[in-house]
Amino acid sequence: MPKYLYQASYTAEGAAGLLDEGGASRRQVFADLAAEQGGSLEAFYYAFGSSDLVMIVDLPDAVSAAAISLAVGARGAIRINTVPLLTAEDVDAAVAKTVTYRAPGA
Repeated sequence: MPKYLYQASYTAEGAAGLLDEGGASRRQVFADLAAEQGGSLEAFYYAFGSSDLVMIVDLPDAVSAAAISLAVGARGAIRINTVPLLTAEDVDAAVAKTVTYRAPGA
C-alpha cells in the first residue's frame, strides 16, 4: 500500500484546540481518518520547527491521500502538506524507465 508523509502546522485556532484536547486525542482523529479511507496511521509525531506534526500514513491511493488533505485543510485549524513516499524499489523502477528530455537551450 502506498505511503504518504503529512507535514502539518497548527494555526492559532488549531493550537488552542490542541491545548484543549491534548495530543493523544488528535492522534486518534488521524488514525480514524486513515481507517475511513481504507488505510492506517503508521507514525504520528509532534515536532519543533516548520512542522508541528509529522505523520506517515498507508493509504490505497493518491485520491484517498488528497481526500484527507482537503478535509483537514478546509477546516482552517491546520496547514497541511502531503508528500507521496517512494520505496527504493520504486526508484529503481523509475530509473529503468526510458525518458527523453532536452534541457532548455540544448
